[in-house]
Amino acid sequence: MPCIIPPARRWLWTVSALVPYSRAAIGRVAAPLAPVSFGVRDHAARHPASQRFSGIRSSPVRHSLALTVNGQDHALELDTRTTLLDALREHLHLTGAKKGCDHGQCGACTVIVEGRRINSCLTLAVMHDGDAITTIEGLGAPGDLHPMQAAFIKHDGYQCGYCTPGQICSAVAALDEIRADMPSHVSPDLDAPATFSGEEIRERMSGNLCRCGAYSNIVDAITDAAEERV
Repeated sequence: MPCIIPPARRWLWTVSALVPYSRAAIGRVAAPLAPVSFGVRDHAARHPASQRFSGIRSSPVRHSLALTVNGQDHALELDTRTTLLDALREHLHLTGAKKGCDHGQCGACTVIVEGRRINSCLTLAVMHDGDAITTIEGLGAPGDLHPMQAAFIKHDGYQCGYCTPGQICSAVAALDEIRADMPSHVSPDLDAPATFSGEEIRERMSGNLCRCGAYSNIVDAITDAAEERV
């Protein structure tokens, strides 16, 4: 593995090779560069004045909020930095929505808020005070499955199942978008009523990744559920 030398050190080595500095002289030149190799904590220890501007709080800020999740009202008091995903999983113990990438890139955390799908890992819980939220647990249950859940089972639209809750929530909301005539990136006419097609489904579901590669079966499941609801 190649040795990576910090730019400041490379400059120092070059100077020391070209100019016959004594060891003491080189030490005096290197002294201002010393903090480069230390971590933030070491730097703060050497410069106590900088700690006054670090912004460190003794305790987190908490906020009271109310959420209606799957038809049930919940009163919570949370750290204002808590994401909606963590509020659902860690505080309400609704673990259907999954934490995948935690960057809004995989869609495993998709839930439906006020009728629209969102990545719950990218939004703070305090931003949804008073909102109605639907998770996979609220769509259906064993013995009373939502048509989309039944279609995923019928067409084997999953393998490991980790992304499936987000896939199903996103699919339900995607069909609602089409019924509401909301255009997508592949809609040929933005003013015309939205139409259901395989291309539309693939585009609208492109934010939900399946690392197992069950995409063709997912499209079949959504198509089946759409036809059943027509």
